[in-house]
Formats: sequence, structure tokens, C-alpha cells
Amino acid sequence: MTSFAETYLAETAEIAARLDAPSVERLAVALAAIREGGGRLFVLGVGGSAAHASHAAADFRKLCELEAYAPTDNVAELTARINDDGWDGALASWLEGSRLGAADAVLVFSVGGGSEERGVSVNLVRALEVAHDAGAKVFGVVGRDGGYTHAVADESVLIPVVSDDRVTPHTEGMCAVVWHLLVSHPALQVGTAKWESLR
Repeated sequence: MTSFAETYLAETAEIAARLDAPSVERLAVALAAIREGGGRLFVLGVGGSAAHASHAAADFRKLCELEAYAPTDNVAELTARINDDGWDGALASWLEGSRLGAADAVLVFSVGGGSEERGVSVNLVRALEVAHDAGAKVFGVVGRDGGYTHAVADESVLIPVVSDDRVTPHTEGMCAVVWHLLVSHPALQVGTAKWESLR
């Protein structure tokens, strides 16, 4: 009899095998171009993806020397904007306050990518509208059909669905795999991580 752990790990291996490697390569090159152009990276996520955004922003800064920020890191500013602008507009107003411009990029981590029609992660939709109006690049690592993010992104990595019962954990787990791949990519990584420096 197959255990749940065996099933979950087999599903994870299948997702990794089905992941479109060329889309990850294109995203790595596009992120490197943002850095070389002096642009900034704004990493967006809500829920568990907010934690991913925070971790990824730190990795992009430290390992890739790419100026990166996660709006959800500053709870005082974020909640003030939620109070004044509503949850749907909080990330958008944060980007506007950061003077998002054409040299910059927004990277979204999301299980569904946002959908105004379904009323899910509308804050991401509003934020990407601001990014589009500013001429900033839009990148995503998303699951399901990718939603609004995948539809408007300049580069997007779509996490394949292999189990309708485990879309969220698999997408969020693979999101971490993808960003760690990116910050380790030769096109992006500048410094050596601590453990790798200890031979």
C-alpha cells in the first residue's frame, strides 16, 4: 500500500519533471536585465506567498545584488494602506508610493495569479495594472491556469497541476524551488552562499 508521503513526493517529482525549464531560463535572463539596467524588483505575494516574497527578496538582494523589496515586509505601512485604500488597493498604492518605473519589475508569487471575476487576490490584479501603466516588467511564478498574472506577464513560470486536491501546497512548495533556482542561476548569482563557501 502506498503511503501519503510516497504519493505526495511522487506528485512533487512529476511536477518538477513537467516544469517548463525554458520559461525559468527566460525569467532568469529577464531578471538579470533588470539588475543590469539599474532597476528594482518588487516581489508580491499574499498569504503563504507573502512569506515567499520576503524570503525571495532577501535572496535576490544578498545573492544576486538585485535591489529587491517585498511590500508585505512592512506591516505598519501595509496595514495603513489597507486602512486607507482597502485591501484590494493596498499593494497598488504601495507600488505607486515607491515610484515604480519602466526600469523596474514586479514578480508575483501566487497559487492562482489573481482574478477579479472570481474575487480572488484582486490586490494582485490592481498592483499589476499599476505596473503596466508604469511600463514596468511583470513576472510571475503561479499555479492553476496562472490567472491574471500569467495573462499579462512578460515572463511567467506556470506550476503544473498534478492533483486537484493539493494545488496550493504543491504550487507554494515549487515556488520556493523556482526562486532558489533563480538566485542560484549563473545569470543572476553574484556571491556564494555561506555553506557553499565552507569547504
